[in-house]
Amino acid sequence: MKNLLFICSRNQWRSPTAESIWRKHPDFDVRSAGTSPKARRTVSSADIRWADIIFVMEQKHKNRLKAEFTRTLDHKTIHVLNIPDEYQYMDSELVEELQVAVNALLD
Repeated sequence: MKNLLFICSRNQWRSPTAESIWRKHPDFDVRSAGTSPKARRTVSSADIRWADIIFVMEQKHKNRLKAEFTRTLDHKTIHVLNIPDEYQYMDSELVEELQVAVNALLD
């Protein structure tokens, strides 16, 4: 079982959509969080330690994680998905983009 952590800014649209997509997959345990203090669920060092693979929606999210969790991120894989903040929760285009990008990295 691999632990997947999906991160966006406010944990409203992109990362919760990704969490919903992979939540029922038998090989993965999944969480989502945001980098903003105003996020529905703000990423913590416990989340980082828990994760086997971290997926961020944009480079700025990776930069924020590296600034805040430098030591905790040692030996962690972070993938930047390059998915802009222009979708609503479970938007069909967002679902498709996430599936294509994440499946390519998980295979």
